[in-house]
Amino acid sequence: MVILLEPDRPDHAAIVKAVRSAAARFAGVKVKPYEFSGTTHAFTEVHLVGRTETVPAADFEAIPGVLRVVRVSSKYRIIGRHGEKDSPVGFDANGVRFDDFHLTVIAGLCAVDTRRNVDAMFSALAKEGLTAARMGAYKPRTSPYDFQGLGAKCLPTVFELAGKRGIRLVAMEVTDIRQIDEVHAALKKAGGPTQVLFQVGTRNAQNFELLKALGKQKAPVLFKRGMGITLEESLNACEYIASEGNPNIVFCLRGVKSHLGDPHRNLVDFAHVPVVRRQTRMPVCVDPSHSVGSMRASPDGIPDVFHATAQGVISGASSVLVDFHPNPKEALCDGPQALTLDRLRPFLDYVGAVRRTYEELVRIVS
Repeated sequence: MVILLEPDRPDHAAIVKAVRSAAARFAGVKVKPYEFSGTTHAFTEVHLVGRTETVPAADFEAIPGVLRVVRVSSKYRIIGRHGEKDSPVGFDANGVRFDDFHLTVIAGLCAVDTRRNVDAMFSALAKEGLTAARMGAYKPRTSPYDFQGLGAKCLPTVFELAGKRGIRLVAMEVTDIRQIDEVHAALKKAGGPTQVLFQVGTRNAQNFELLKALGKQKAPVLFKRGMGITLEESLNACEYIASEGNPNIVFCLRGVKSHLGDPHRNLVDFAHVPVVRRQTRMPVCVDPSHSVGSMRASPDGIPDVFHATAQGVISGASSVLVDFHPNPKEALCDGPQALTLDRLRPFLDYVGAVRRTYEELVRIVS
């Protein structure tokens, strides 16, 4: 059972206290309040967890300040919309906004290699006015002999240069709970020049201990759909993060493993963008680089990575995670799928045009 409070009220704490008092009459029912920030309003929800089938909604609807009571049937009670089209979506991460009304491009190195390339990437982003980047320090790989990332030793360089170039948010995958502490320690030592968007890679989509640890963080999380599990299983994995107290999650579609994927690296699953948006209130991101996995172009001269990006954005995705590299031939990881820096402006113009088309389509249909 989810109890939604009236937004923006200054007495939310008192209302939550009244809800706790009412819930105390029912054995085995736990009370968990959650805070959400929409684009224009702040929201508070109180979740009653346990056997709530016989708990009368009227007891809570009568409390002043309660907007409505929703009985939840889906397993993902925190991230779910529960049929409410006006559920708050999005959050602010150090000045970078993730919601249905802003398009955010997160571009950068799949794997950090040299200081020169990190600075070149950040400089290119800053020149275009972008403040979010991707920088891989820890890289889980299929083969134990492939490059695994530079790890903690590259963090000081990344954070120093991010601060120097005005990059406010760095998307960085972590594969182990200990790496969360390493990132926080490096950020603190650097003086907090930026913020990290912790990334859960597809191979860790059901690493439940890692998910629970990220749920205890204040930093936001970008969750990549598991490449070999169902969409429902991936959404429940996000619920692990939210249930520990961190609802600031971006859900990223990155293609799924299938024998039908060729000639692309994975089978592009961006048709699921509206499904995730309908079922949850997580902002949705697409990763065309890992979906397509190459820089091949169609007869019109447009690379498949661009075309796949358009599929996601025209479906309503509000952020794009994409690989760039100053010199893909020297990249230590996934060089063949990385766009070069001279493609950054054309890519942004292309994505911007697709987003404007999407917004016009929304106006036409609505």
